Amino acid sequence: MAAEPHVVHNVFFTLHDNSPAACEKLVAACDKYLTGHTGVVYYSAGVVSPRLTRPVNDRAFDVALHVVFRSLADHDAYQAHPRHHDFINESKPNWKQVRVFDSEVGAA
Repeated sequence: MAAEPHVVHNVFFTLHDNSPAACEKLVAACDKYLTGHTGVVYYSAGVVSPRLTRPVNDRAFDVALHVVFRSLADHDAYQAHPRHHDFINESKPNWKQVRVFDSEVGAA
């Protein structure tokens, strides 16, 4: 039987105040609220790279969040978790746009 695919949850935030301090504040909030959830295989959050400016790069964001979950059930539990809601409530006032890209990938 094939392993259940991992769920990749990528979120790209564009901020009203996209100063370096505001971007780092959002990264810190991601680190505070969005790490350590059950079933997380990989987590990272960071700012758009000023060194990666190739024409094919979509740079229409300030902060990126990347979380890989072991299963869809783990992803769904994360979405409903109180710490995830705390993150949204604390950070949302500075969000100008949020783009979410979810996908399934083969389990390693």
